[in-house]
Amino acid sequence: MSRFRTRTRPPVALALPALLAVAFLLLPLIGILTRTQWNELGEHLTSPGVVEALRLSAVVSLWALGLSLVLGVPLAWLLARVPFKGKALVRSLVLLPMVLPPTVGGVALLLGFGRRGLLGPWLEGTFGITLPFHTSGAVVAATFVAMPFLVISLEGALGGLKQSYEETAASLGASPVRVFFTVTLPMVAPGLIAGAALTWARALGEFGATITFAGNLPGTTQTLPLQVYLLLQDQPEAATSVSLLLLAVAMGVLIALRGRWTGTPADRKAAELPPVAEEPAPTAAAGPAAPAKLAEPAEPTAPDASGAAPRDGGRWPLHATVTGFNRLTLDAEPGTTIAVVGENGAGKTTLLRALLGLTPRAHAELRLGDTDVTALPPHKRQVAWVPQDGALFPHLSALANTAYGLRARRVPRAEARARAQAWLDRLGVGHLAHRKPAQLSGGQAQRVALARALAARPRLLLLDEPLAALDQTTRARVRHTLRTHLAEFGGVCLIVTHDPVEAVSLADRVLVLADGQTLQDAPPVEVTRHPRSPWVARMLGRNAWQGTASEGGLALAAGGRLVLAEELPDGVPALAIIAPEAVSVHRERPAGSPRNVWPGTVREITALGSRLRVLIGSAEAPDLVAEITPDAAAELGLADGVRVWTSVKATEITLVRL
Repeated sequence: MSRFRTRTRPPVALALPALLAVAFLLLPLIGILTRTQWNELGEHLTSPGVVEALRLSAVVSLWALGLSLVLGVPLAWLLARVPFKGKALVRSLVLLPMVLPPTVGGVALLLGFGRRGLLGPWLEGTFGITLPFHTSGAVVAATFVAMPFLVISLEGALGGLKQSYEETAASLGASPVRVFFTVTLPMVAPGLIAGAALTWARALGEFGATITFAGNLPGTTQTLPLQVYLLLQDQPEAATSVSLLLLAVAMGVLIALRGRWTGTPADRKAAELPPVAEEPAPTAAAGPAAPAKLAEPAEPTAPDASGAAPRDGGRWPLHATVTGFNRLTLDAEPGTTIAVVGENGAGKTTLLRALLGLTPRAHAELRLGDTDVTALPPHKRQVAWVPQDGALFPHLSALANTAYGLRARRVPRAEARARAQAWLDRLGVGHLAHRKPAQLSGGQAQRVALARALAARPRLLLLDEPLAALDQTTRARVRHTLRTHLAEFGGVCLIVTHDPVEAVSLADRVLVLADGQTLQDAPPVEVTRHPRSPWVARMLGRNAWQGTASEGGLALAAGGRLVLAEELPDGVPALAIIAPEAVSVHRERPAGSPRNVWPGTVREITALGSRLRVLIGSAEAPDLVAEITPDAAAELGLADGVRVWTSVKATEITLVRL
């Protein structure tokens, strides 16, 4: 089947001015090319004055680039990462040299750094430094007009970089400076290189500010653009040749940057190797014996943040009091896994970030083992975080990712890589150690992220929906791996999840949050049988109706009334839990014992394994989900829009006081 590309014919009213704009920009360049004396080009470019100006331009532009990197990179990071008052003003100051006439910039430099300027007398009297009419003055002038290109380009790259990478690196024990040089800069290298190239090209072509502030002294401040200005008076042909050189340099920079230095490393294509397919799931024969063989790789006792050996024997109970948006107290013994559940906005991720010390919305007074880490920065808390996307550093291999936390805590390189390889082997991805994250499947990447967190020997492990992005088959495999290793973890693990299977199979406790507070904190069996939240009940696949007890029944908040077998005092708020399999579906009004009967209409039918879930809406009761067999559905002739009757026995209703 062929594809036809739709071509849109631009209106003449837009096309004509656009073509004129292209001609306006192109004509001067064509003028240089046509007026160049090609047979004398070599002679013009090798004349002593041009060679000296070229040498000086290279020196000035490279020094200006270096100074721009030293000053501009931190400034770009500040603008992109730190909120502060007056940020708009600072950004305007950065942009000002780009819109300021160059000669005005030169005058401003004279008044700031000249011999009679604000800072000039102090520089000359204290350090003997005189900037005007000196090569250093040309460097300052070039830096003043060129540095904004670096700042703007790098700030844009930093703004597009997800902070989860930097936050994850901090949770692995990397200091802010180490995070900046090992994670942030490598990941924004395209933006940095683009900004550096543009800065160098702009510094190479600077004229107005240089001649105003530094003068036009041959061999001292007479750069190539100033040489062109002089040659125009006596040797216009030579000026054209030198202009062609500057034009070629500028075009070369732009062509080199075109489409090559855009985006972050995470956006690049994984080049050499294709992703490795997921390995088969463990067989039943290997299942029971496998965990016994997966002993933790031998390693010395992990040091704490200060470098000393831990005093609590590698077992770290948790005590946390959280205030702010989240208001709760959390206590757990070593080896406990807590599933954190709740609807969107309940405060699940905020709780994790508070424990990490990464959010102003909530504050956690946190004790891990014998150590109060409340006042410590994130990189010293020994709290490892695995965000939903894993946040594997795209510029590092799986092995280097896993060793990152160990290297951040000053473990020797060879030892860190050996221990990292052992953890990768343990999680079944050791053969992928030299692959980049883009060359891994989703399940493999999640296991590498888990290996990286566990290899850092944290005292508290935080997993934010670690399996949400995986398909069902991969999720089951990674869940099995995760359950195996959490059973041997010496600290406490918190897992944010929306999956009831994860909450039941991985956790020892389920913490239900609502509006930042604890609604329920109990073992999975208790939460499954008596959920105190309608959201959790629905997550577990049950019908949940809120109401208030009155006259031997429950007056439903959504309208209607429910007859109960259990009596509650009038006025007591409660939650009625109805299992889908307890709901009977009929085509005619049923007779007999059911005391809760409603007419309704089938709204949706979905398959769940070997059974069907039928959503039934009614004007007399809230929406109700029933679970029946396909044979029963066929016998009843169920389809969307079919009118039916539903019934629930009073004895099939579980009542939970709120």
